[in-house]
This record gives sequence, C-alpha cells and structure tokens, in this order.
Amino acid sequence: MSNKRDYYEILGLQRGAGLDEIKKAYRKLAIQHHPDKNPGDKKAEEAFKEISEAYEVLADPQKKQMYDQFGHSAGGAGPGPGGMGGFDFSQQFGGGATINDIFGDIFGDIFGGAAGGATRGGRGRKRARSGADLKTNVDITFEEAAFGTEKVITIPKHVSCETCHGSGAKPGTHPENCSQCGGSGEVSFQQGFFAISRPCPKCNGVGQTIPNPCSTCRGTGQIQKRAQIAVKIPAGVDTGQRLKLTGEGEPGDHGGFPGDLYVQINVLPHDIFTREDFDVICEVPITFAQAALGAQIEVPTLEGKVELKIVPGTQSHKILRLKNKGLAKLGSYGRGDQLVRVIVEIPTKLNSEQKELLRKFEESSAEGAHPMHRSFFEKVKHLFG
Repeated sequence: MSNKRDYYEILGLQRGAGLDEIKKAYRKLAIQHHPDKNPGDKKAEEAFKEISEAYEVLADPQKKQMYDQFGHSAGGAGPGPGGMGGFDFSQQFGGGATINDIFGDIFGDIFGGAAGGATRGGRGRKRARSGADLKTNVDITFEEAAFGTEKVITIPKHVSCETCHGSGAKPGTHPENCSQCGGSGEVSFQQGFFAISRPCPKCNGVGQTIPNPCSTCRGTGQIQKRAQIAVKIPAGVDTGQRLKLTGEGEPGDHGGFPGDLYVQINVLPHDIFTREDFDVICEVPITFAQAALGAQIEVPTLEGKVELKIVPGTQSHKILRLKNKGLAKLGSYGRGDQLVRVIVEIPTKLNSEQKELLRKFEESSAEGAHPMHRSFFEKVKHLFG
C-alpha cells in the first residue's frame, strides 16, 4: 500500500474538484512554497515538489481519471486493474521536468503564455517576435483638419527579401537547425531540482543558423524600401494628435505580428483662422461708422462667405457667434461654432475736412454717448478722491 499523501488532500480539495478549482488551489500553494520565496528551506522545497506533482496529475484529464479510479496503486509494480500495470505518476512528473513544464499551463493562464516566453508546446519552434513600431509626421492644412482628408505618405520600411523570400539563406540553400540547441532556441542548465531554460546564445533563441547567407539581405531575410501608405485623417484633428495604423510597422520575425505605424499630425497655420478646441476664431475689421451706425457685412467661413449683422453701437473686440460653422467634433457628433471678433479700425490718415467733421461730432455728442468712457473716469475720480 502506498504511503504517498492523497493528491486532493495535498491541494486542499474535495474529490471531483474541477480544473479551475485545481488551478486556483495550485497557484495559491505554489506561490506560498516556491523555493525562491523560501531560500534554503528544505521543507518548503519538498512541499513545493509535492504540490507540483499533485497538480501535474490532477490537471491532466487522463491522469486524473486513472488516479480517481485507482489512486496511487496505479503506479504499482504488478499489473493493475484492466491491465494498466507499471504506470507511476511520480515518474511521469519527476526527473526531467523543467520549470517551464511545471508553470507553463498554470501561470500561462495568468500572463498570456507559457513561462519563459516560449509558445505553448513550442519546443523546436522558432520564437515569434513582433515587429518594431514606426513613427512619422504629416503636415495638413487647416481646411484638411476641419473636414478630414486622405494622405499618401512615404516611409522607409523593411519588407521580405525577394531574393531569398525571407529565409535569409542564399538561393539553393536553407537555414539549418542550431548545433548548440538542436533547433529549440533554448539551452537548459540545472538549478536545484529544476532545469532552467534560457535563449540559446549561438542562435539568439531563433533555433536556426544560416551557413550561406543571402547576398541581398545578408542573412536577415529583410531589405529596406520606401513604402507608400494611404492614411485617412478624420475631421477635427489637431496638432500633436497621433493616428495609429495597426500592422503597418516593421514585419515580425518568424511569424510574429507586424508592428504599428504612428502618424503625428501637424496642422499648418492659416492666414485668417485660428482654433480653440473645435471653435474657429476669425478677426474682422470694421469701420468706426459701421460700428456706430450698424451694418451688414460679409465674413469668411470654412465653407465660404456669409452675411453678418453689426448692430449700432458695437464695441471693438466684441465676439459674434456663427452656429455650427466650426470644426467637426472628433470622436463625437456635431460641429463647433465660428467666433467672429470685430475690430473697430481707427483711420490713420484724415484730411482737414474729415478732422473738422470729427471735432463737430465730438462737440455735439450728447451726455451718455460714451458710457464706457464716463464709467472709467468716474471710477478714477472715486479712487483718488
């Protein structure tokens, strides 16, 4: 009769526990008893080995079924029930198991892949690596920012070598498995009872070497070209904003995903318009007579000229609003407004007749004709007594 503890008891579980419960229990205990957290503690090391062995069996549906039926007796020397003699769970787990094997399933669920960066079941395969991201700038006009546009940009970018079709090897030859790692891309060394894996230093984790490199790409499998890419620029963008073009960066290695392209926007200054968020601002000069008497004037907008009413007595720098004449609201609905700031322009050259008329106008101005002027000097008088 076996003296080994029951695997369910080791993990603190009831018989019939599901895979999620088994993983959860193992994760908690593995973290608690891991040798890295308990350096030099032999009891913790043995406990960790014990719970890892229990997990190795209970997380495997076939092994779990046999264990549930026959317990540790399934590993006896003689023939077991149904002719399944000689199956030893501890032997299946022990000896050559690497830390990647132990943690591959349980911690791969947490970190998105098997431990050590290898793909699950990926021994003997090349390591896939994502391509690098690219960045570029593009200049657009104020109108293009307002309404959106499409630009074709040219960027230096690596593409698959046409001579070797991306293999990196001279035509007629092919890459060979690395002699140091045997094509796995990893080398292992023993640390305690773990076999720790590291990327192979000879092939840099690729798993292959190229004895006869391609003369065009010098063995890299890629060459640089100037690629043309169409970029759709949405309405409402502003200087400093970035657009992300997924998959338009550098190609990945060995089946890895390509990188992304980031396009930074620079909106060129306009002769008339400026912007504030999604509002367009325009300064329009008017004459003293138009401001005093009122007028109907034409003002420019992004979509052409429109009529704007100036009411009598309009002051300089007054802001008038034209609804929905601004920029499209990026990521939302509707448009901003156009803000028209009227600037009352004072004539710089007057003839003698005009000067005389202005003197008569000043003398004949009624009390209260200049409310801002009167209010200001009343405040000054009050301030200085």
